[in-house]
Amino acid sequence: MGEKGISGNLKKLTIETGRSETLVVCFGEMLIDFVPTVGGVSLAEAPAFKKAPGGAPANVAVGVSRLGGSSAFVGKVGDDEFGKMLAEILKLNNVDNSGMRFDHKARTALAFVTLRADGEREFLFFRHPSADMLLTESELDKNLIQKAKIFHYGSISLIKEPCRSTHLAAMKIAKAAGSLLSYDPNLRLPLWPSEEAARKEIMSIWDLADVIKISEDEITFLTGGDDPYSDEVVLQKLFHPNLKLLVVSEGPNGCRYYTKEFKGRVGGVKVKAVHTTGAGDAFVSGLLNSLASDLTLLTDEKKLREALLFANACGAITVTERGAIPAMPTMDAVQELLKSSRS
Repeated sequence: MGEKGISGNLKKLTIETGRSETLVVCFGEMLIDFVPTVGGVSLAEAPAFKKAPGGAPANVAVGVSRLGGSSAFVGKVGDDEFGKMLAEILKLNNVDNSGMRFDHKARTALAFVTLRADGEREFLFFRHPSADMLLTESELDKNLIQKAKIFHYGSISLIKEPCRSTHLAAMKIAKAAGSLLSYDPNLRLPLWPSEEAARKEIMSIWDLADVIKISEDEITFLTGGDDPYSDEVVLQKLFHPNLKLLVVSEGPNGCRYYTKEFKGRVGGVKVKAVHTTGAGDAFVSGLLNSLASDLTLLTDEKKLREALLFANACGAITVTERGAIPAMPTMDAVQELLKSSRS
């Protein structure tokens, strides 16, 4: 075979397998968020709501794709107008939705979410049960999961069977295929039967993750009330031997990071906040997008700090708009913000 033929075949092979080189597969719930059209009100006071696609794992998948990365979503929605709309939104955002399934009996989940005047978020969920809770192991797209460079998930899919067993099976498939496992517990207490159940289930898969992102509130909750600002608390109670990176998000103040070799803090990027929904997911998508193209970040502190500053900027841009998926930033927007914050 001539040289041209060989290089042509190599090029073709790269195109065919290239997606899995940096593919981030996100597993879990996708739903409709209903967000008040005005800020600083309770759900009862809201005059009207704007619907927006949501669900943390789906937000992350869109976030990665918006940044120019390669992502896929695995989960279940209802075979209804909202479910079809969500599948279409993923497609429009260049997220591989071939791992989505549609339930003919259960509806797509709905969540009403607001940021009250006192700064607290208020949630009201409609999941009795919703389609995302009914994903079964036989419905998993195993080939898609095996292609993941990073397999990302939360804890909401651990609340009820059959989704809980399906979640564990998907993690096992990804781990066996050599994927990096990424975990953002994304605590939503109103969805759990009790605080004890939430703590037990969230921690039941803790030691399997390679990368974990948590918030200060989640540290307090998972440790039973310990100081979320203490490095000692994080390292003794939440860091585990298999963990490659633990990140604590601090909202507008940035984040802290812990690995076996080093720890530190990266400051936030200042913006005017409108709505905080999706900021943590945008942060995660920024970090995972960087990791998917360069896993050496996990052992190179300088590179990791740059990736975390980038992730902070992703989160910052998201709070300037309402609704998580519509607010996910592009690479240009993030670089522009970082440039202006340095000047």
